[in-house]
Amino acid sequence: MAYIFGLTGTRALAAKVEATADHIRVVRAVDDMDAVRGFAETAHAAKFWRRQRRDAARIEATRLGIGIGIRYVVTNITTGTPEWLYAELYCARGQAENLIKLHKSQLASDRTSCRHPAANQMRLVLYIAAYWLTLTVRDAIMKDHRLARAEFATIRLQLLKLGPRIRESAARVRFAFAAACPKADLLHYLAGALGPAPA
Repeated sequence: MAYIFGLTGTRALAAKVEATADHIRVVRAVDDMDAVRGFAETAHAAKFWRRQRRDAARIEATRLGIGIGIRYVVTNITTGTPEWLYAELYCARGQAENLIKLHKSQLASDRTSCRHPAANQMRLVLYIAAYWLTLTVRDAIMKDHRLARAEFATIRLQLLKLGPRIRESAARVRFAFAAACPKADLLHYLAGALGPAPA
């Protein structure tokens, strides 16, 4: 089974990637850049490990007071560059955790306090539906719009909780928004983007 997880830095680990770290420091200073990032890999065995394992390091030099920052991951994956391991594989896990945090904190999906398990299961189904709706709306927003990467609470307040007048007929449902609706253009765009494709 493949694994990758964060590893606490030690002096021994820092010594193994010092040549790369020094090069990154020099490049940042010579080119007078705000930040320079690089990656390195090494084999390392912590005190209680039976054998050495592959470690990847993300090294970042900045002009701020922190100087240089190094983050390590350890893995048994033998393919891929250190940059791919850290930036694409390890950080993707972080994005999944962010989405779970959005689910819990901004959709209140951890409220399962009913006495009967079926009621709690129904609550979870409704939370999943709310999550899917909010994510679908956010994904449909134009990528250059400021709400394209907004948190769920912002999407809910600015796009879903607007209080339009709703008129239903046999053929359609009409939403009448206030004339001064600040998101009118975006709502018009989303109605077209989320509507069914023409037959």
